[in-house]
Amino acid sequence: MALQQAWARERWKAVGQHAFFAAVLALSMSGALAGADTTTGAALSRIGPAVGLALWYVYWIALRGGAGRPPLPYLVGALAGWAVMAVVDPAFLPVAVAVLSPYWLRRAWWSAGGVLVLGAAWSWQNITTDGPVDVRTLTGCVLGTAVAVTITCYVATLDHESHKRQRLLDELTATQAERAAAERQAGTLAERQRLAREVHDTLTQGFASIAMLLDAVRDDLPPASAAARRVEQAMRTARDNLVESRRLVHALRPAPLDRTHLADAVRELTARLAEETGTESYTVVTGRPAALPPATEGELLRVVQEALTNARRHARATSVSVTLSYLGDVLAIDIQDDGSGFAPAARHTGVGLTTMRERIAAVHGTFAVESAPGEGTTVAVTVPLLAQPASSSEPSAVSSAERMAPAS
Repeated sequence: MALQQAWARERWKAVGQHAFFAAVLALSMSGALAGADTTTGAALSRIGPAVGLALWYVYWIALRGGAGRPPLPYLVGALAGWAVMAVVDPAFLPVAVAVLSPYWLRRAWWSAGGVLVLGAAWSWQNITTDGPVDVRTLTGCVLGTAVAVTITCYVATLDHESHKRQRLLDELTATQAERAAAERQAGTLAERQRLAREVHDTLTQGFASIAMLLDAVRDDLPPASAAARRVEQAMRTARDNLVESRRLVHALRPAPLDRTHLADAVRELTARLAEETGTESYTVVTGRPAALPPATEGELLRVVQEALTNARRHARATSVSVTLSYLGDVLAIDIQDDGSGFAPAARHTGVGLTTMRERIAAVHGTFAVESAPGEGTTVAVTVPLLAQPASSSEPSAVSSAERMAPAS
């Protein structure tokens, strides 16, 4: 709607400008013809330049859309034509006002100066003519110049206020868009936190209760009986699902980032993996840590979570490492394991890999997987960094590592 209104205003401005040019040119030509000899040559010497100027205006302004920003060739040609017309007949002096009309909105102060010079020339022409000075004509010249300058200055003031108001509207629109984006982000985070609480209070607690009950039942059964073996299998299933529900809670609400930075949050992930599975896992940070937007850090943390989950569930790895390398303008993250590996071409439809690719693409990063059967897997991620460094709470050492020994 705002664009349509702006387009309508520009259209009416152009129409008014064209009408003003035509009116001034027509009135000046009428005055020139009225004061000239009735011979055909005299009439053509006045009509010809006027028609040429009109065609020049139509080509450069009306047809080529120069009303918004008039090109320099128009100004040079139009002033040259006006000079010729003024020499032929001084009655064409006011045509300069029409020539400058396309500049009134863009260069109104310049136009006011041009009109002032034109008025002075017009008045001088009336003073230096042979015979007594016509006081009424001279007064009309002065008053007409004053009115034209006043109108031009008024147009300049209106144009300045219009641009100022437009800037304020643009700033207001940008502020509203930022507020709407912040509200959407806050709503999304609130919904994710609500889902995380629901999963934790229902599924996670339920799996934990099932595991405890099965543990109590197993103690009442003979150790080597078939029932004890089936209970043991059920306990493993319940514990695996308990771990998955906790992972889902952390994925929905990456709590480590609520109180620390990405590097420390990744350290907590590898520490939890070592504690829960006995797998040797550690985090290495190199370079000078730099700031990242919170949304980007959240996406990177979820990618690391997914890669560690894949290493635990599918790779049967005995060692997992996560390396965060701050390389000036990019952050490179490598998640490596020594597990069974796979053929990436045969796993291109995996939901986990697809999700990780989409997350990294959303933050304008790159994602790659290197793996082969029996040779482990490496997930490589790079994302651009912000210019400013991270806060002082980040590690200041150039290289730091945290190694977690397998849980006993």
